[in-house]
Amino acid sequence: MSLDKGGLPSEALVAQVLVAKHADHVPIYTQVQAMARQGIRINRNVVTGWAGRGAGELVPIWRRMREILLSGSHLFIDETEVRVLDPGRGRTKVSYFWALARDGRPYGSQDPPMVIFAYGGRSALHGRRMLEGFAGVVQCDGYSVYKTLAKERPELQLAHCWSHCRREFFKLMKNDGSTPLAEEAVRRIRAFYVIEDEIRGSSAAARQAARRERTAPLVESFRQWLIETKAQIMKGSYLEGAIDYALDHWTGLTRFLDDGRVEIDSNTVERALRPLCLTRKNSLFAGNDGGAENWAVTASIVETCKMLGINAQAYITDILTKIVQGWPNSRIDELMPWAWKPPIVEAKVAA
Repeated sequence: MSLDKGGLPSEALVAQVLVAKHADHVPIYTQVQAMARQGIRINRNVVTGWAGRGAGELVPIWRRMREILLSGSHLFIDETEVRVLDPGRGRTKVSYFWALARDGRPYGSQDPPMVIFAYGGRSALHGRRMLEGFAGVVQCDGYSVYKTLAKERPELQLAHCWSHCRREFFKLMKNDGSTPLAEEAVRRIRAFYVIEDEIRGSSAAARQAARRERTAPLVESFRQWLIETKAQIMKGSYLEGAIDYALDHWTGLTRFLDDGRVEIDSNTVERALRPLCLTRKNSLFAGNDGGAENWAVTASIVETCKMLGINAQAYITDILTKIVQGWPNSRIDELMPWAWKPPIVEAKVAA
């Protein structure tokens, strides 16, 4: 059987294709091969078109999610590269997916967790677009664009990542000359995480109080240790570079001590990016800029569904059905993943 010559896919079939790619990381060409083994022959371009149109219908959901995320006072941000086919040059180009996320569950927030991906370059221009309209705490790594934006906009407060700081010392663990000192740095940072594990799930106020009482003295002791150690080691060494990274980002690294909503690291957004990276690994590249934008939209929906613990395929099927049937934009909030209720399916009773 061949479907290339005509016919329209159901919303359920489009949702299946989208979720298979973005939740199960099965490229469309692999899905087409699996269909062919069952005697269903569909051109890959046809299925790609279904996925593109399906993603296009989800754009209003994506836009509203982004609007809600940027209206808050706290978010995570990160970026990762993606290769996109550049037809004019006959090869792929390197572009980027940006991720914005929030997750207040560690301090009992009732705001639903979510993640938004957006496609673009990696320059400050794209960073400005990502954070346009936002004011508050930005949890991030040490990428220079975030520092540039914070200088331009005083309403942005950077909270830097202790996981990235610790990683700088981990890199030195195998270097004989600096292993004891690197191990000491890692041991001291680990003590911060022990406290974080104990207070996770407490209120923001309780977390703030515990950090000021228990973590702050350890952090200050670590700062003094860094300064003293730097004075004793060889200039220009890798260990000095790791110490400088910590001291240069100290204001952002210690922001979590004064705000119970702030996490000790930016692992929340890094975890959200990992599934997207698996899809990237299996799919190799996006076919064009439009395809990359569709990828970002669909991945945003799928990963947010996963964070909320809802069935992404059932959600997308129902939402696509409602949208194509003319769901009014004035009621778009009812279609948000956290507001969604699975449709009631009436059981057919046999006569």
